[in-house]
Amino acid sequence: MARNFDSRAGVTVLSLILLCLTISNNIVPVAEAIWLTIPNSGAKCVSEEIQNNVVVLADYYVLNEEHPEHQATVSVRVTSPYGNNLHHNENVTHGLFAFTTTEGGNYLACFTLDGHQEPATGVTLSLDWKTGIAAKDWDSVAKKEKIEGVELEVRKLKDHAEAIHNNLLYLKQREADMREVSEKTNGRVAWFSVMSLGVCIVVSVLQLWHLKRFFHKKKLI
Repeated sequence: MARNFDSRAGVTVLSLILLCLTISNNIVPVAEAIWLTIPNSGAKCVSEEIQNNVVVLADYYVLNEEHPEHQATVSVRVTSPYGNNLHHNENVTHGLFAFTTTEGGNYLACFTLDGHQEPATGVTLSLDWKTGIAAKDWDSVAKKEKIEGVELEVRKLKDHAEAIHNNLLYLKQREADMREVSEKTNGRVAWFSVMSLGVCIVVSVLQLWHLKRFFHKKKLI
């Protein structure tokens, strides 16, 4: 009887973990490697909106399988929403960057080819961009805290729940900020409309007064 209860409890816990992880994937960004084709001229940029105090970890490398004899190099620049340089590297084929965000907004990573290089159609670059929970080294956490199995999954679930909560608070704050801006804009538009109406009324009165004086002078009325 006890074994059946433990088995059912274990299945229930695992089911809850899978359900919450599935929900969290729709709310918390999931890390996925992307492929970028960098042109010979200009830059190729990617951006992501990230809230404050979030760990960001990214790994990138150039793929040049069609022309291995001409190893292309790229320049990389990562900037914060306020334009601060977080990472800058030149003449590289691979690299990584990591930082903790200090401001909320769009973080931008731009890649450009160094000089005139082959092939003429540009090169392909792989970018593995991770944020928040996805950037966490769970193997190190498991070794440090000596946890494994269901206990480790529960820990992951807890951190995912905290990430979801923080993300919802961030979205709530963004919504409040946008509502405040919208209300201020509506108020300014209303005042502008009132002022425009007042100006129209004053101009109409002045025109009538001027026409009345003109007709009086011409003895038309």
